[in-house]
Amino acid sequence: MARYDAILCDLGDVLFTWSPSANHTLAVNTLRSVLSSSTWFEYEKGHISQQTCYDKIGRELSISPVDIRMAIEESCASLRCDTGLVSFLRELKDSTGGTLRIFAMSNISQPDYDTLRSIGNMDWSIFDGIFTSFAAGARKPDLKFYRYALLQANLEPSRTIFVDDKSENVLSARSQGLHGLVYHESKELKQSLLNLFGDPIQRGQRFLKENAGRLVSMCGGIAIQENFAQLLIMEITNDRSLVPSHIVGNEGKWNFFRGSGQLTTAEFPCDLDTTSLGLTVVRARVNVVAPIMDEMLNYINDDGIIQTYFDHDRPRIDPVVCVNVLHLFYSYDRGKEMSQTLQWVYEVLLHRAYIQGSRYYETAECFLFFLYRFIGECNNPDIHGRFYPLLKERVMERIGAGGDGLALAMRLIVCDFTGVRNDIDLQTLRTFQCEDGGWDNGLIYKYGSSGLSIGNRGLTTAMAIHAIQCRLAGFSLHGL
Repeated sequence: MARYDAILCDLGDVLFTWSPSANHTLAVNTLRSVLSSSTWFEYEKGHISQQTCYDKIGRELSISPVDIRMAIEESCASLRCDTGLVSFLRELKDSTGGTLRIFAMSNISQPDYDTLRSIGNMDWSIFDGIFTSFAAGARKPDLKFYRYALLQANLEPSRTIFVDDKSENVLSARSQGLHGLVYHESKELKQSLLNLFGDPIQRGQRFLKENAGRLVSMCGGIAIQENFAQLLIMEITNDRSLVPSHIVGNEGKWNFFRGSGQLTTAEFPCDLDTTSLGLTVVRARVNVVAPIMDEMLNYINDDGIIQTYFDHDRPRIDPVVCVNVLHLFYSYDRGKEMSQTLQWVYEVLLHRAYIQGSRYYETAECFLFFLYRFIGECNNPDIHGRFYPLLKERVMERIGAGGDGLALAMRLIVCDFTGVRNDIDLQTLRTFQCEDGGWDNGLIYKYGSSGLSIGNRGLTTAMAIHAIQCRLAGFSLHGL
């Protein structure tokens, strides 16, 4: 059953827009003073007549009641219905099979409401009821008005969404147990409502299917043709159809780029990071992977730490790269050949050296995620005993730390693996889902020399789906 079955929506400045500057009789600030006066509030509550309101405000602000009337009429003439948002609400309502009810709740006087109802392009039939301040004898943010609407519509507050453009009105709604959304723009509201009513997994999977083969990485608006994210997408989703065909069959060394280097040297060497990921994802045959691993051993520095490239002229180290190489070596029972690299990775975890990312990886979560991936697939009990408790401590420290969709998804996956409940980041991740069902580019890696960041919507979406699935199912892809 859906968590919510009702929406209480404001009319003015949400479903209808108007322009105070459309009136040519009063200055905009003067009109705002009229509309924010206590006398106007009494008028909206139905306690005084229109003429009494205009006369009293005229005396209070030293302006002509006739001018007030003209200014209001001119402003009302500028009222426009957001037909796109109304159509969206209609579609949302229809998609629930009639279980969703939509109500309007507006601070408005009887005369102004009559004017509003005369606007021709508004589909008033979307509402199951309309609650006005003049009928209730109260106005938002008065609690009396909310209680009136809830009672009249027989609504359960915890199952009702309240939408208003004024934060104080939303605060009052929340205080009564409703789920409040502060309206800023139509697109944002649509996204929020889809995330509250839609199935995030189905919507995300639809996005991946619709963009299969085109889930490319981006750097500053430039498409980066690379292999790393494609390998991760294939592993996380277990769906080969989402990635280019060459990803599936390669059992040799891997290059980060599919072709020439981009935003770097055109001739770019293969790297141990992508190679390690590729060989573990495609489960390369031992006779194929053994000589590649032998070659990797030639790229250990004087500290005993494995380097990043199959290139002695690029002596770079990165703890995330080290984790992925360790994953490869332990997958083929050769972990003992990486003892000093393993020790350094442990020290990075112990002393939180990863906290601001690394040379090639953007976030702390990248290190924690790939470490989870390594120890989750490692059948060595010593590795589990050494790393698992500390990994659990470190991911607990990250709860609520913010981040983009990819960082949150990685964090949640590690939380699930270590048995840590993380409702805060799950809720935030859900709100990040876009109207098209995908998540925005999450940053995963960066160019070591320039620091330019690379992100991938497909990878972020795949990770987000998996994180939500883990939480719902109570298990992880690589369980203990």
